[in-house]
Amino acid sequence: MSAADTTTPAKVPPPRQAPPPGPPPRPRRPASAKGGTATPWLLLAPCLLILAGVMGYPLVRLVTLSFQKFGQSQLWGFQEPESVGFANFSKVLSDGDFWQVVLRTIGFTVGAVVFTMVLGMLIALLLQRVSGWVKTLINIALVASWGMPVIVATTVFKWLFDADYGILNALVSKLPGVDLIGHNWFASGPEGLAVIMLLVVWGAVPFVVITLSAGLTQVPAELEEAARLDGAGSWGVFRYVTLPVLKPVIVMLTTLSVIWDMGVFPQVFVMRNGHPEAQFQLLTTYSYDRAFVVNDYAQGSAIALITVVLLLGVVAVYMRQMLKIGEVE
Repeated sequence: MSAADTTTPAKVPPPRQAPPPGPPPRPRRPASAKGGTATPWLLLAPCLLILAGVMGYPLVRLVTLSFQKFGQSQLWGFQEPESVGFANFSKVLSDGDFWQVVLRTIGFTVGAVVFTMVLGMLIALLLQRVSGWVKTLINIALVASWGMPVIVATTVFKWLFDADYGILNALVSKLPGVDLIGHNWFASGPEGLAVIMLLVVWGAVPFVVITLSAGLTQVPAELEEAARLDGAGSWGVFRYVTLPVLKPVIVMLTTLSVIWDMGVFPQVFVMRNGHPEAQFQLLTTYSYDRAFVVNDYAQGSAIALITVVLLLGVVAVYMRQMLKIGEVE
C-alpha cells in the first residue's frame, strides 16, 4: 500500500446557511416631503379664506335670525330683535303647508335627478357610437345650452309653453286627434311643475353628458371584449363592466344634481312672474315668500336653515358612498 493510500481524507466543512431575511429597510422620507402634511392646507388657504368671507357672514346671520323675532319693525330699527329660541322652528315644523312644500320639493328633485341622469347617460352612450362630426355638433349644442343664462332659458320656455302664442301647443295640435290650442300648462300645479322640471333637466343634462363621456373613455376596452366573449350582451356589458367603472362619477353627479335641484329658485320665480302660487312653491321660493312677501325674516331664515340641514344630509350620504368606494378600491 502506498503512502498516498494511508492518508486521511480532508473533511469538507458544511455549507453555511444564509441568515433568515429580516424586515425590509424602511425607505427614508425625503427632506422635501417632511412638510407635506401642511402643504395642501397652505395651497387651499386662499380659497378657504375667500369662502369664509363670502359665505361665513351670511350663514352666521342666517342662523342668528332664525332664533330671533325679526320683522319690518326690527329691520327699520324701530324695535330691537328679540331672542325667541326655537319658536320659529316650532312654528315652521307644525305648519301643514310647510310639509306639503317639503314633499313637493322632494318629488320635484327626485323626478328632475332621475330624468337628468337617465337622459344624460343615454346621450353619453350615444356619443360613443356616432361619427366624429356628429359628435362635434352634439357637443357644440350641449355647450351652447349649458352656457345659456338661466333667465334667458326660462324666458324661452315661457314662450314655448305660452297658452296663446306658444309654439309647442301649435305643433302638437297638428297631430291627429290632438287639440292643445289655448291650453294653459300652468293652470294646475303638476303640469306647471313638469314644465319647470323639463327646463331644469334641459339645463343640467349637458354637464352630466360631458362628465359621463369623459368617464366612459376610462372604461377598459379589454374588459368589455372579455365580457362579450363570455356571452354577455350589451346590457350585461353595461351592467357588469361600464357601471362599476362609472360608479364614482355617477355618485358625484347624482349628489350634485340633488343639491342643485333642491336649490332651484330662478326657474320657478321667473316662470311664475315673481309670484309663485301655492301649488308651485318649493323650499327656496317658500323661504323667500315668508321672508320678503310676508316680511317675517326670522321664519324665512328658519326655513332656509332647515333646507341647509337637508342638503347637509345629502352631502353626508355622498361622503359615505365615496368612502365605501375608496375602501373597495
